[in-house]
Amino acid sequence: MSLTRRILLGAGALLPLLPWPSTAQNQGKTDPGPQDRFAEAGAALARIAGDLGGRAGIAVLDTGGGPALLHDAEGAFPLCSTFKLLLAAAILARVEAGRERLDRRLAYGEADLDTYAPVTTRALRAGGPEAGAMSVEALCAAALVWSDNTAANLLLAALGGPAALTAYGRDLGDPVTRLDRTEPDLNAAVPGDPRDTTRPAAMAATVGKILLGPSLTEASRARLEGWMTASRTGTKRLRAGLPADWGVGDKTGSGAYGTANVVALLRPPARAPLVAAIYLTGSDTTSEARDAAHAAIGRVIAATYG
Repeated sequence: MSLTRRILLGAGALLPLLPWPSTAQNQGKTDPGPQDRFAEAGAALARIAGDLGGRAGIAVLDTGGGPALLHDAEGAFPLCSTFKLLLAAAILARVEAGRERLDRRLAYGEADLDTYAPVTTRALRAGGPEAGAMSVEALCAAALVWSDNTAANLLLAALGGPAALTAYGRDLGDPVTRLDRTEPDLNAAVPGDPRDTTRPAAMAATVGKILLGPSLTEASRARLEGWMTASRTGTKRLRAGLPADWGVGDKTGSGAYGTANVVALLRPPARAPLVAAIYLTGSDTTSEARDAAHAAIGRVIAATYG
C-alpha cells in the first residue's frame, strides 16, 4: 500500500469525528462526469508543473468524502515557512493543556532578529509596551499573518525546538513531516536533503486534523483559522486563482531553489471544506512565475470542486 493511500485512509478514519458531511449525504446528487473532470484536472496540474519546471507536489482533500486531487503527493518537499501552521497549533495545544499561556511574554533583542522579521523588528525598535518582549499570542499572529521568522524562532524555543514540533506531528499521526532546523537555515531547500521536509499528502491530512478535527478545541481552531484567513503573504498565490466567495485561510512558505509553497483550508460555498497542500521546488523561473503557477492551480481546484 502506498504512503499516500495509508495517509488518506488515516485521515478518513477521522471523518466520523469531524464536522464534515458524510459521503452518504452526496449520494443523491448527479454529476455529469466526475471521472472525466478529475482526469482533466490531473492533466492540467501536470501541464502547470511542466511549464514551471522543477517539481510540483499537490494534494487536495475533499472533507465531504469526495475524491482527492493528487500530483506527486508522495514526494518529499521542503517545508519552509509552512511549518509555522503546525507550530502555532502545537503552541495552542500546550495552552489547552495548561503548559503555556497566550499572555506570557517572551523576551528578545537585536541579536534575535532575522532578516525577515517585520513585526518583531518594528515592535522592538518602536518602543512602548511590546519593546523587548511580545506575548505568545502576538508572536503566533506575527508568525502566521506576516510569516515573521523571529516570532517563529521564539515560539520554537518555547515549544522545545524543532524536535518537539516533529513529535507533535507524530502525535497527530503524521509519519513523515519533520523539522530539523530553525529560521532561516530551514529554508536552504537543497535537493535531496531530507531535513525540514514534508510530503503533500501527509501535510494535507495533518492540516485537516488540526483545523477540523478534535485535536484542538473549537475556540483554538477558530483562532488558528482566523490568523490564516488574515495572512498577508499569499494574496498572489493560491488565493489569486480562487473565486471571491470562497473562504481561504493559508500559510505560505518560500526558500532557495525556487521553492514556493502554500497550505490552505478552503471553504467553497454550500459544500464541505477542502484542504490543500501545494509544494513547488526546483524551478529556475521568477517568483512571479511561481506565484502565477499557484494561482493556476487554484483555478484548477475551483473548476474541479466548485
